[in-house]
Amino acid sequence: MNPGLVITGAAGICGGAVVAAALSAFIIGLGIIPRYAGITHTGRHILLYEDFLVAGCITGNLISVYRLQISAGNIGAGLTGLFFGIFLGSWIIALGEVVNAFAIAARRLGIHKGAGLIILSIALGKILGSLLQLCV
Repeated sequence: MNPGLVITGAAGICGGAVVAAALSAFIIGLGIIPRYAGITHTGRHILLYEDFLVAGCITGNLISVYRLQISAGNIGAGLTGLFFGIFLGSWIIALGEVVNAFAIAARRLGIHKGAGLIILSIALGKILGSLLQLCV
């Protein structure tokens, strides 16, 4: 085996591990996990959330560095995209609630009614944008 490839691979893994650890620390440090657990009424599983967050970061790091491919077909790809979207959307909502972004924006824009529709519109816009990017 080429020593240069080994060193490059090790550097990639180490760099990715640092980024994954920083992302995990950022999410945990902001208090998003307790808020997410509060929203979903699953507070007894906070440590499990943290474990899966770190495991997901490590797995994403390995898939990114080694360009691993998992053949699951169109149905598997669709389900994976659906679950990724649900996961990302729920974390975005939890982050938004932690930093009170929606409350601050609603107060500054003078919105008194329809905040739920605005949030739904944002979610639908993200879905349509993702579908356009995927299809084009």
